[in-house]
Amino acid sequence: MKKYLNLFDVTQKVNYKTEILSGLTVALALVPEAVAFALIAGLSPLTGLYAAFVMGLVTSVFGGRPGMISGATGAVAVVIVVLAKSHGIEYVFATVVLAGIIQVSAGMLRLGKLIRLVPHPVIFGFVNGLAIIIFTSQLAQFKDPSGNWLNGNPLYILLGLVFLTMLIIWALPILTKAVPASLSAILIVFGLVYFLKIDTKTVGDIASIKGGFPPFHIPSIPLNFETLMIIFPFAAIVAGVGLIESLLTLNIVDEITETRGRGNKEAVAQGAANILSGLFSGMGGCAMIGQSLINVSNGARARLSGIVASVMLLVFVMFGSSLIEKVPMAALTGLMIMVAIGTFEWASLKTFTKMPKSDIFVMVMVTLVTVFLHNLALAVIIGVIISALVFAWDSAKRIRARKKIDENGIKHYEIYGPLFFGSISAFNEKFDVLNDPDEVIIDFAESRVVDMSAIEALNKITERYLKVGKKIHLKHLSPDCKLLLKNADKIIDVNVIEDPTYKVVVDKI
Repeated sequence: MKKYLNLFDVTQKVNYKTEILSGLTVALALVPEAVAFALIAGLSPLTGLYAAFVMGLVTSVFGGRPGMISGATGAVAVVIVVLAKSHGIEYVFATVVLAGIIQVSAGMLRLGKLIRLVPHPVIFGFVNGLAIIIFTSQLAQFKDPSGNWLNGNPLYILLGLVFLTMLIIWALPILTKAVPASLSAILIVFGLVYFLKIDTKTVGDIASIKGGFPPFHIPSIPLNFETLMIIFPFAAIVAGVGLIESLLTLNIVDEITETRGRGNKEAVAQGAANILSGLFSGMGGCAMIGQSLINVSNGARARLSGIVASVMLLVFVMFGSSLIEKVPMAALTGLMIMVAIGTFEWASLKTFTKMPKSDIFVMVMVTLVTVFLHNLALAVIIGVIISALVFAWDSAKRIRARKKIDENGIKHYEIYGPLFFGSISAFNEKFDVLNDPDEVIIDFAESRVVDMSAIEALNKITERYLKVGKKIHLKHLSPDCKLLLKNADKIIDVNVIEDPTYKVVVDKI
């Protein structure tokens, strides 16, 4: 089996044919998406195309995940559309630059590892929701300019070409893998439409993509605090949305390719790409899961495919617009529907009877938020919060106390499970202060004091025993727990020393 790794790693072999053909396929699929996302944001189609070029090139060269594709995305478009309408395109460019600075800072601070906090049900829900969005977004191609559903011959022609595209993508790999099936499908359908003069919607019917090299342009805005207050909220959301979507896409590509990307390096690259995008008249963006899946499914594993995709996109804009505008939308629609089918985690449906109900709820909730609000970052955040609350609730129920009285008449409480804010109530119910003997040991060999709420709980239990004239010992506290108690000594009245008899930490009374 051939090894496909970093383009610039001379010790590894790159399949140049696969990388170049896959990059060309991705470039063709990027055109209508970049145009559509720019229009969603209320901007010129070229702002989306320029963003796709800059984002794709920078992240392909410097990013932390070879084979992953970045460009203008709907997640960013829905954030900046309000700013574009209220303040204009110059403020959008400035916002994208500031968002890039925030992303670079996050990468430099190594915050990319926070993606580890995203549970698997959240990733399932995110991927499934995104697959549904990719599919439903293709339905617009089945409507006329007035928004009415097509009927008659236009509908039948479009359906026939879409199904033909899907059939080629599905069947060709069975016969040969010499060329990417998706590129072959696009070229075959394009040839049929062009030579048979079939009347169907093309890329040019959406918007013209003709343009030049992205012009360097410093955003023309007042450089003052008032401007910062206008753009900062949008920039923070763009940065957050971009990082979440990019790092989740990185994880998904990692699983497919059975390799490991570098999240912090990707965050820095995404930030640098957005800074340059804002300075070169682009609307900004992030990683694109649909295009990334097209790329890796074609066999691309190195940086070359992303570089080819971005460069070819610019070539289309500068020199090949008249030809690309003739590409039938049916071919690209069929390609994206196949991407949606491949993106959906069908295996997740089989887990409904096996996964905990809480995980199923999280997965469904994230999917619904993704589909109906089209806010991927919000969906992930909601999923993480719900998962954290469920985990805290389950952990709170796990705390136990085994009780015994030794030959010296000392009562032992052997605590099991973490002591934290969620388990404090159950912890307090374990003790019988009034009926306990004069000396009590709380053994934490199988427990941990986790947070300040737990320290306060220990303080309160010592006070309860103090009021009735009884002594309490804290035994087998871990070093970090001792440090936590020591650090809290100035805040609350928990003073601990080492007991030479019991080898415990003792609360002075």
